[in-house]
Amino acid sequence: MLEKAKNLASKSKTRLLSFRQDKLLVASDVQRARDYINSYWHKLERYHPKDDESLLGIPKPYLVPSYSEATGFDYNELYYWDSYFMVQGLLDETHKDLVMGILEDLEALFKRFKVIPNASRTYLMGRSQPPFLTTFIFDVYRAYNLDKDWLKENMEIAKQEYEVVWLGVKKPNERQVHRGLSRYYDINYLHDLAEAESGWDMTPRFGRKALNYLPVDLNALLYKYEADFALAARISGDKREAAKWEQAAEARKKVMNELMWDKLRGLYYDYNYAKKKRGTVSSLAAYFPMWAGMVSENRAKQMVKALRRFENKGGLATTDALPLGQYVVGSLPTQWAYPNGWAPLQYIVIGALERYGYHEDAKRIAMKWLKTNLNWFNQHNVFLEKYNVVSPEKPPLKGVYPSQEGFGWTNSVFERLSQEYIDKP
Repeated sequence: MLEKAKNLASKSKTRLLSFRQDKLLVASDVQRARDYINSYWHKLERYHPKDDESLLGIPKPYLVPSYSEATGFDYNELYYWDSYFMVQGLLDETHKDLVMGILEDLEALFKRFKVIPNASRTYLMGRSQPPFLTTFIFDVYRAYNLDKDWLKENMEIAKQEYEVVWLGVKKPNERQVHRGLSRYYDINYLHDLAEAESGWDMTPRFGRKALNYLPVDLNALLYKYEADFALAARISGDKREAAKWEQAAEARKKVMNELMWDKLRGLYYDYNYAKKKRGTVSSLAAYFPMWAGMVSENRAKQMVKALRRFENKGGLATTDALPLGQYVVGSLPTQWAYPNGWAPLQYIVIGALERYGYHEDAKRIAMKWLKTNLNWFNQHNVFLEKYNVVSPEKPPLKGVYPSQEGFGWTNSVFERLSQEYIDKP
């Protein structure tokens, strides 16, 4: 498919622009790409209100990650964390029904199965995906100016997910395993499937022993849940409830700082609780605590300095350069690693930088990522699920499944960053 797109692009009579890193993008530069994205959403929209073989029924229309007839790897199911990132460029009145419907679908899955599964398939229910439910709820609450009762009702569902799934101590949710911190998990108790729950399938972070690790991103997301529960309680006027959640968040932060913060490298690392030592792979997962607001100003400053480990011509690489190559034990390709960059991780790091006032750093990285996406689109007329940020003119490193085009979260993050860094003065 990529070769075909390249041939079509080469035959085009239109002069294709390649945007240099020192050139500021303006609205006209991204308009064709944004028009393409806006017209593409209908290809990704699905509606399956009833169970159909392995495909689970959910009440409202939703978006799938990608659509391509050429790859033989088609999607028809809703995915948990993909859904969160796919709505980031759609938080407007035009897409209100779709956005709120996707949130309702995720909650409906939890109400029915007591888990938001990896995706709405019977065979993908043994695990979940990185938990973004409270953030999704607050994004919708703020975007559409909803009332306190709506917020409270939806937060109650998130509290159940937090308690049942992420704080579970035995099957089918044996995730909270060490000093109050949690791990990624799969009911089949297989390391590779637990790694799939991380969404980073595959990555060198865990050395194919994911069940042995307390991941920094997961526990930062759970800190965010606790902080969000506290904020929701304060909005409702329940100071005692808020204090309880603030105490839980503080306790988690304290343990994470003790186990996961590396003073010398100025970054957070996943913690191998089986071996009682930190992992060695530097990754963008380290910036989830900053995005969640749980780091001090001094620590944030150190983390901004450490960005040079990841920043490349085309954006942020998922890990720093790995001296032993891009394959973990067993020779599985690790697409969630250097030299690949992924839209959701750019979005998280940019959000982290903005939260702590590093606006110019955030804008620089956003512009690099937009240009990488845009240059590829102008050449090949497609968006990709991931990009080679070290050599943006080259294809990304392949993973354990075929490289995808489309692509839901890439499209949406491109649109959101265009809104934030091009539309606004």
